[in-house]
Amino acid sequence: MSASSGRLRRLSALVRKESFQAIRDPSSILIAFVLPLILLFLFGYGVSLDTTRTRIGLVTEGMTPLTQDLSASFQASRYFDVAIGRDRRLFEEDLVLGKLRGIVVIPADFTTRYTAGNRPGIQVIVDGSEPNTANFVQNYAQGTVANWERQRQADVASHSPAISVEQRFWFNPELTSRNFLVPGSIAIVMTLVGTLLTSLVVAREWERGTMEAMMATRVTAVELLAGKILPYFLLGLTSMTLCVLLAVFLFGVPFRGSVAALYALSAAFLIPALGQGLLISTATKNQFLASQLALISAFLPAFLLSGFLFEINSMPVVIQWITFIVPARYLIPSLQTVFLAGDIWPMFGRAISVMLTIGAIMFVLAARSTRKRIG
Repeated sequence: MSASSGRLRRLSALVRKESFQAIRDPSSILIAFVLPLILLFLFGYGVSLDTTRTRIGLVTEGMTPLTQDLSASFQASRYFDVAIGRDRRLFEEDLVLGKLRGIVVIPADFTTRYTAGNRPGIQVIVDGSEPNTANFVQNYAQGTVANWERQRQADVASHSPAISVEQRFWFNPELTSRNFLVPGSIAIVMTLVGTLLTSLVVAREWERGTMEAMMATRVTAVELLAGKILPYFLLGLTSMTLCVLLAVFLFGVPFRGSVAALYALSAAFLIPALGQGLLISTATKNQFLASQLALISAFLPAFLLSGFLFEINSMPVVIQWITFIVPARYLIPSLQTVFLAGDIWPMFGRAISVMLTIGAIMFVLAARSTRKRIG
């Protein structure tokens, strides 16, 4: 029997052994299928960046047809849930308690100043403890007033305005945050499946002593790592497929790219994820420590430093440089592009090459750490 056929038989035996072990292990099924479903439901239904129906108090100190018309514009806005009052003191306690996010005050002299040709002021009081929401209330209150004023000018004018602005949003016309959160969450799920599952399974074998038994055989370190990787590589792709089906058919996220691009990106991402899991397990040889390191070194960077929730360009420069070694930084925008825009292969090619490079480094380090020795 040739050396190549012997290596192939050993590798095939290791893959079968690892596949049977993964199927029989309830924790593997839990991490590969149950945990992704829970995370996907949380991101799909529980997390939303859409700031709509923000509750505000609207104070109209002088009731005139003009102020009632402006008040109706605020009530008709899909961004505000408006409570009407005649005195700001009615809403101050609710603002302090967080029941309201802002108070818009239309002053008593609004109509007088407006009809006199002066520019009346409108006061916007916001809760500055949440800066993003405060900026939203301020900006959209100003936008509501500006739209109301343009509408009145258009109604008064005898002809249509000379310039008409038509807004068009590409790729996500509804401006729904779910359409880019759900594809990004698939990358977070794959990070957990690839890194956490692999690190726990291999660390368990170190604890039980079965790893030393395999290392006492003729199996080389490369064959051992390959036998560990292939079953969990297929398991990761299966988990990704389940998440994509849920994203499209349950959450209604559009899928405009190709299946080939989806699997090419996912396969390239699983290489560094699985390699990192192997490296953690061989370095720690302890399940508890491996799980903690996997969460700290894989899950948290993928969640915080990949651009999933926080814009990378707004981070400090040092942190921006660190994000270049986070594989999820390259997968998340690529997945969002596959879902919302379609196939852009120059972008995908760069992302795949970087992820494969990081994966190769991980595997080299894992192979050097896995020495063919007992103990």
